[in-house]
Amino acid sequence: MRILFMGTPEFAVPSLDTLRKKHEIVGIFTKVDKPNTRGKKIKYTPVKEYALENNIPIYQPNSLRTEETFELIKELNPELIVVVAYGKIIPNNIIEFPKYGIINVHSSLLPKFRGAAPINAAIIAGEKESGVTIMDIAEELDAGDIILKGTTPIYEEDTFLTLHDRLKAIGAEKLDEAVEQIEAGTAKREVQNHLEATFVKPYKKTDCLVDWNKTKEEIFNFVRGMNPFPTAYTYHNEKVLKIYAIEKLDKIYENGENGEIVDSIKGKGFVVKVNNGSVILTEIKPENKKNISGKDSINGNLFKIGEVLK
Repeated sequence: MRILFMGTPEFAVPSLDTLRKKHEIVGIFTKVDKPNTRGKKIKYTPVKEYALENNIPIYQPNSLRTEETFELIKELNPELIVVVAYGKIIPNNIIEFPKYGIINVHSSLLPKFRGAAPINAAIIAGEKESGVTIMDIAEELDAGDIILKGTTPIYEEDTFLTLHDRLKAIGAEKLDEAVEQIEAGTAKREVQNHLEATFVKPYKKTDCLVDWNKTKEEIFNFVRGMNPFPTAYTYHNEKVLKIYAIEKLDKIYENGENGEIVDSIKGKGFVVKVNNGSVILTEIKPENKKNISGKDSINGNLFKIGEVLK
């Protein structure tokens, strides 16, 4: 099958690799190149890097709504367009063009967690299961008919990164199945229950601030759902303190306020009081410093008992 692939981040690469082994990839659409964090060297998207390594034609239109872009798609003449975390809304004229339409690989069990950050959101919400949905693209965001789903448990030790890596593999596997079914004419569709839909907006910096008035379970889920990106943080001595990992404690400290450093545990880290108990800071990153373990924070006397994190 002739396929045009639209994708940008690392999450999309296994899906592209799977398709390339069985189908003709007529080209890839990916977001435009950007400078790296220091603003100097241009950084290619992971999908572009893969396309360069495998001699796949690369296109990086600024907009999908121009006549020029639509003419390019007509010239490429794909039978199917596959979208995996491309980062752009697909206009209706493109949706209606390919013989087999456009399908999308979305990293949640729709209709729950539509939108930009479903992997983070599932962990933060304390979900016990996540997965990938292969669906038809519709004009409304993540609202198309469901073709296939693949599931995985969310484990207590999972972070955004570990769940992300499992889901990108599941997404590639289920995409392969879906394309085979579409080509054979056996694909079945299920209309989403739009009344059950939840939406996740992109996380802003202010969304990543830890609220120490929440329960230890909520804070634990929040920190691992933000690890390694966009990263939970708090303030210590008016400087940003990033938090990558914590452990829950059942011990309740009667003294002090939520967010206060109330204790330290040798070989573990400093203890912070929260709503229904306490947590240990086991991996942190002080401003302008490298990541350190909770043990190293004790050895370096990073905190003092009685200090409050905000």
